[in-house]
Amino acid sequence: MEGGNSPNLQLQQLPLATAAVSVQPHTDSFSYKENLIGALLAIFGHLVISIALNLQKYSHIRLAGSKDPRAYFKTKTWWCGLFLLMLGELGVFSSYAFAPLSLIVPLSAVSVIASAIIGIIFIKEKWKPKDFLRRYVLSFVGCGLAIVGTYLLITFGPNSHEKMTGENITRHLVSWPFLLYMLVEIIIFCLLLYFYKEKNANYIVVILLLVALLGSMTVVTVKAVAGMVVVSIQGNLQLDYPIFYIMLVCMIATAIFQATFLAQASQLYDSSQIASVGYILSTTVAITAGATFYLDFTGEDVLHICMFALGCLIAFLGVFLITRNRKKSIPFEPYISMDAMPGMQNMHDKGIAVQPDLKASFSYGALENNDNMPEIYTPATLPIVQEQHGSKGVSAPPYRVLEHSKKE
Repeated sequence: MEGGNSPNLQLQQLPLATAAVSVQPHTDSFSYKENLIGALLAIFGHLVISIALNLQKYSHIRLAGSKDPRAYFKTKTWWCGLFLLMLGELGVFSSYAFAPLSLIVPLSAVSVIASAIIGIIFIKEKWKPKDFLRRYVLSFVGCGLAIVGTYLLITFGPNSHEKMTGENITRHLVSWPFLLYMLVEIIIFCLLLYFYKEKNANYIVVILLLVALLGSMTVVTVKAVAGMVVVSIQGNLQLDYPIFYIMLVCMIATAIFQATFLAQASQLYDSSQIASVGYILSTTVAITAGATFYLDFTGEDVLHICMFALGCLIAFLGVFLITRNRKKSIPFEPYISMDAMPGMQNMHDKGIAVQPDLKASFSYGALENNDNMPEIYTPATLPIVQEQHGSKGVSAPPYRVLEHSKKE
């Protein structure tokens, strides 16, 4: 009896197995398509943001170097940069709704690559063709490594896709791995904040690690808000869930505090150091938060995880080499340009302004009182040659140093 029913049982199970096999590739191809859409939106957004910031910077520089009395917000260039900035931010925001968080976050290296290329193309200083490759070899190598790392990230990125509904987000929010992760992150954040505020530990790693911890919560909430908006647009309304507004408030609050700490870091350290160290720390912490909250790497094999980690390391190295080649900004000191003064003749033949080197004595030509400075910082007076009107037998010193009193 059992032997006679076994062929019928096999025939009944055959169509089900065939249907299961035919559905799986369709699901994988659709998920990879979503990954590609999200990656392209992120790359487009970061590229447009880089162009927008450089346009606004160009607008400020052009107004500072001209006699145009207009404010920067009254120029078309600045408004064009603002429009592109909003467009780029919209592209990055939308990318979180399609691809996993761990894939979108490392793609911010595109903005560093674009800024390096724009800086090389539109560079203002003079250079010789034979010195170009030597001076910018680190930038070229860094761009190449960052591009290779980006390719590996897109190819071997996590392939977990989940509808960002209110039930799913609430379930992830109260899961014990994320609650444990949040507890550890809050403890680390409080300790770093204590050392930064009370012990004056103004190290770049401390400040940027505070930024990275806040940024991890920002990207987690951004993905939740963007995903729920896209699901609502598709027909399944999610805006009536309280979790949506909780995530929205957390997104705005963490973004504001993150910008505050980032502004404090920019006052203490160079922008190139902030770009490299901040990218490495923020990407690492954000990937950890995404893997804990959204379970991005669940079901991924070891090869894909290792290749994804390799892509992150290559991108980190590329960004480090790009930012390492940038010149450090020199603090501004208000020197007087002699040819800019009315009625003052130029002392040079070729019309070059009398402008001392910034690396020289800071007190020469500076608009500040140095009477209270120590002797080692006081500027030495220029030697003046004395003409000889006396007898030929009497030798006069070739020069004499004028000593000025404070009364004079």
